[in-house]
Amino acid sequence: MNNIRTKTLIKHADLVVVRFGEKYRQWNAAFDAGYAAALGKSIITLHPPKISHMLKEVNANASVVCEDAEQVVESLAYVIRGELPETPRDGDDFVPIADRLGAGNPNP
Repeated sequence: MNNIRTKTLIKHADLVVVRFGEKYRQWNAAFDAGYAAALGKSIITLHPPKISHMLKEVNANASVVCEDAEQVVESLAYVIRGELPETPRDGDDFVPIADRLGAGNPNP
């Protein structure tokens, strides 16, 4: 019965957050992510960094990859209201990647 409920909720969702971790059955979460992807849903994955490699294919299909629930909330705030966090996760020393690497592709 839970499977029917989950499929119905995914079908009607605008966006799906899929949580992986110690307490969550990886195969069920991976199936839900695949089902959401097949339906063309936007996906946010949430998992600890130590399992990123195992989830590389799932993460490649996700719109956002988060390491904690706060990142999910921040991502939703940006998607829904266009609000960015006041302080970047890297702190006040944050340097955008374009500034770190320079403009354009150095190896065209």
